[in-house]
Amino acid sequence: MKTVHVVAAVIRDGDQIFATARGYGDYKGGWEFPGGKVEPGETSAQALVREIREELTAEIEVEEFIRTLEYDYPAFHLSMDCFWCRVVSGELKLLEAQDARWLKKEELYSVNWLPADVELIPQIAEKM
Repeated sequence: MKTVHVVAAVIRDGDQIFATARGYGDYKGGWEFPGGKVEPGETSAQALVREIREELTAEIEVEEFIRTLEYDYPAFHLSMDCFWCRVVSGELKLLEAQDARWLKKEELYSVNWLPADVELIPQIAEKM
């Protein structure tokens, strides 16, 4: 099975985290933490800064590493490096996602998370 290496930003602002709904592909409409594929020669942190700039126009600071999440989708294996992040300049504008929300701890399960991303929720809730 092919492995896809991606990064995910858990963007925090006070007591809220930022979530986006996919705007394309097989999992369109599913909620996830923003991010994307790691390109050859990039570190996970570099990929995250680039992806957020490309997809949301904002500049972020990559803070603490949360964990690498491994998940088997039907067509591929996902290896996702997840980090706490914060916006340092600009605004989060949706260029690829179809929707976005700032979620408080008690709202974390109010959206339909993609299967891999939902596995991260208990660990995030613990730190909010």
